[in-house]
Amino acid sequence: MKIYEVGGAVRDSLLNKDAKDKDWVVVGSSPEEMIAKGFKPIGKDFPVFLHPESNEEYALARTERKTGKGYHGFNFYYGKEVTLEEDLSRRDLTINAIARDSDGKIIDPFNGLNDIKNKIFRHVSDAFSEDPLRAIRLARFHTYEHLKDFKIDSITIKLIKAIVDSGEIANLSADRVWVETELAIKSKIPNKFFEIILELNLKEPFFKSLEDSKCDSSSSKIIRWAELQANNNFLLGDVLPIPNIYKNASNVFEMLLKINTDMTSKELINLVPLINFDRNKDLIKGLTALPQLTETSNLILNLLKNSKETDFSVLKDIPNNEINEEKLKIYLNIINKSL
Repeated sequence: MKIYEVGGAVRDSLLNKDAKDKDWVVVGSSPEEMIAKGFKPIGKDFPVFLHPESNEEYALARTERKTGKGYHGFNFYYGKEVTLEEDLSRRDLTINAIARDSDGKIIDPFNGLNDIKNKIFRHVSDAFSEDPLRAIRLARFHTYEHLKDFKIDSITIKLIKAIVDSGEIANLSADRVWVETELAIKSKIPNKFFEIILELNLKEPFFKSLEDSKCDSSSSKIIRWAELQANNNFLLGDVLPIPNIYKNASNVFEMLLKINTDMTSKELINLVPLINFDRNKDLIKGLTALPQLTETSNLILNLLKNSKETDFSVLKDIPNNEINEEKLKIYLNIINKSL
């Protein structure tokens, strides 16, 4: 039984970057032996275990073979005789197929060190195209500051084109694509993810309305998504499982964009009650910093301030048949004070 550190943690350490998570591969062991040593099994499709002390993930060395469509269309084999090199050969990129043993020795069967030196994203084998999510993940790798200047190898680009032409991206789990997307918009350079999606023609079906990649005017992932939506006519994400907090931000931003400084109180009364300034106050403050609201931010912030200072509790004593009329009077007062 031998244990090796693998993947992004090794890659990042070679680039003098701290890795958040470490992954380990165990060669020459079995599920029974791992459990006997106190490891907790968590893998559903293949044996992955949590270390009893560090809680880091340890996976048995395995090989895989494509047998069908989608994420579950693989057969895995994890016998004791599976070698480290065989395990590394199934990984996506050469820079992620480097291992380190317990003595600190680097094992690099696919020349990942050379690709790190030359700043190249290169596939390990033709098996790269068997999991189309790898093309989406490659776009996300560009959002790491220490990887943003890496170029994609020309043969790897051909494999990605083959993935696109096969149409198998449509068989991906929308949840998996959203995970990659959310990680990208949380990064320091979220634009890069969407730039690469466009460059590699990865729009269909999950980003089919994407035309403009800009979404970095804020540090908030929620507001970044709203900005991206605005820059793409609020047409993104119809086949992605977008959480409600993101949907709400986009909806509020879309309504705020309808406000202009030439509007009369009669025009604003049809819009302001729909925005719910009180519930969305923190979101609205963030959205007003976006460039699309530069001209109207003062008016919007005035509406926000006056909404916060208004006592809506007086409505509880109003008969039901008069509430709507009284609400309109309150909102008109807020609007008139804000103009």
